[in-house]
Amino acid sequence: MRLLDVKAALDRETHIQQADPECEILKELDHKGTRYAILSHRWGDEVGYEEMTGLMKMEERKRDAVRQRNGYQKIIKSCEQASKDGYELLWIDTCCIDKRSSSELLEAINSMYRWYQNAQVCYAYLHDVDESAFPTERDRDKFSESDGWPEWFMRGWTLQELIAPKQVEFFNKDWAPIGNKRHLASTLESVTGIPWEVLRNGLGAKRLSVAQIMSWAAGRKTTRVEDRAYSLMGLFRVNMPMLYGEGKKAFQRLQLKIIRVSSDHSIFAWNPSGPRTGSVLAEDPSDFRDSSFIKIVKPDKFIDNLMTLIERNALDGPWHPQHNSRTNPIHWCRIAWLRWRARAISHQLRTISVTSSGIQLYCHAAISLSPLIWYPLDPTLRGLLQLLVLWPALPHIQNSRHSILLIIKTPMRHTESLHSTTSMPHTTDSLAAVPTRASLQATPLHSHLLQMISSL
Repeated sequence: MRLLDVKAALDRETHIQQADPECEILKELDHKGTRYAILSHRWGDEVGYEEMTGLMKMEERKRDAVRQRNGYQKIIKSCEQASKDGYELLWIDTCCIDKRSSSELLEAINSMYRWYQNAQVCYAYLHDVDESAFPTERDRDKFSESDGWPEWFMRGWTLQELIAPKQVEFFNKDWAPIGNKRHLASTLESVTGIPWEVLRNGLGAKRLSVAQIMSWAAGRKTTRVEDRAYSLMGLFRVNMPMLYGEGKKAFQRLQLKIIRVSSDHSIFAWNPSGPRTGSVLAEDPSDFRDSSFIKIVKPDKFIDNLMTLIERNALDGPWHPQHNSRTNPIHWCRIAWLRWRARAISHQLRTISVTSSGIQLYCHAAISLSPLIWYPLDPTLRGLLQLLVLWPALPHIQNSRHSILLIIKTPMRHTESLHSTTSMPHTTDSLAAVPTRASLQATPLHSHLLQMISSL
């Protein structure tokens, strides 16, 4: 890791006419055990590695032009703040990476989350905020191109730069402090959608689904389309080579990497903004924009929640007699059997794997119910109950080793559509494959779930 020597950089700037051209301002150090500050910012007219190291070897007119850039002033102001806080070393992505070296750039991008995580403090520079206080309300007039918030919050790379560091200090355009991550956690949650527990204590503070984490990146932008995927690697603790020019394939490669290390089925719980066909994988993080409340629960807890929901609501059909159902012993026997059957099936071992043939889901049984995702319901039954269910497809393909992946949503009325995800290529053995995208008319949710479970 190459770090900026704060004192050397400030001394060179103070004595620019007499500075030694051979003075080294960058040091190669191990990020482990090293105390350093780190900068997070929105790129503009920046000063790179070559210009920063070769500044004193330039002719005076060219050197003065470099020093007048906003990017150079940002470096100097960051050094001044680091020096004030007692840090001798500082990392800035613009001048601490020699981007002429593809191997160095690859290492930096794959290590960046850890570098931000190991920093003692991160300075988040908001170049478009001129007030002396952190903006707490959306202002679409002032921040018209970034959904009413400072642009820093809409960039792809700054997502990990907000989450990874233990301490984040925010500064306005004049480098006046306007707050920190811990004290602004509730405000930042409303701006970013990231739970305040994660903002204060990191990713380990809360059990998160893949879909939840993806939803935080749904509205963010990057200059290069591939960076939509590369900027998320650290959040999922995966690494992969960068192939600029591959376009949206980068995000599909990221999802395959995640599947290789996780059996979290919520990676399939995405919803595109418009009809599409093709891979069962999402095309872009924006497909997860509505997935922020998808939670992973243990099978026992899911069944308990499902049974509670069923027992509290009047249901149609033979499973729930309309007359005195709550005192009917037959009703409670059926509920007990339903709970036992659902729990037994949901406990069957299943894992997702990626092979050259495609994405495969291995199960102990050909017919299985896997309700592993629970979308919490409020007491008045408003909102959505979203379940990820691996269910045998329609009867005419039950013997073809196919399953159908359904996202089931509770209706605010009595009917709703069930949408399968897009098609996945046919592979071998216990593949969880999906036919073409379809819309099926559903009965009320509770009766539909009972019909599915009771048909086992």
